[in-house]
Amino acid sequence: MLSKSSKYAIKAVLFLALNSNDKKKVMVKDISEPINVPQAYIAKLLQKLSRQNIISSSRGRKGGFYLSDNNRKQSIMSIIEVIDGEKNFNSCMLSLKECDEDKPCPLHKTLYPFKSNIIRNLESISIKELALEVELGNAFLPL
Repeated sequence: MLSKSSKYAIKAVLFLALNSNDKKKVMVKDISEPINVPQAYIAKLLQKLSRQNIISSSRGRKGGFYLSDNNRKQSIMSIIEVIDGEKNFNSCMLSLKECDEDKPCPLHKTLYPFKSNIIRNLESISIKELALEVELGNAFLPL
C-alpha cells in the first residue's frame, strides 16, 4: 500500500522531527545514512516535500532541512500524497483498471473498509504525534 518512496520519505521526515528545528538544520548526507537510503534518492524526496511546505529548508553555509512548528502539524498522509499522490490508496488491490463500488473486484468489498480506515488514521495523525511516540519509546525507529 505504501510505496518505497513514501516509506523513505516518512522515515526522513521523522528523522527531521527528532533531530531538527528552525535553529538546527540537517544536511541530506546526515539523513541518508541513519535511515539507510541513498543520498541522491532522499534528496529528491526531501526537495519534493519542501516545495509543498511539508518540510522546510534553507540554503547557505548553515542551511539544510528542518521542521518548523507548522511542518510538525502536517499529517502523515500529507507526506504520502506529495510523494505518491492518491494512486496507491485508490488503486485496486488486484490491479484492475475498473474497480469501484459499481464494478468491484473480488477483494473490493472485503478490503475497502480497511483501506478507508487506514487513510483516516494517516490523515488524523501528525508528524509531531508520531515523533513523540518514538521519543517516548512507544514506537521504534532505528536511527
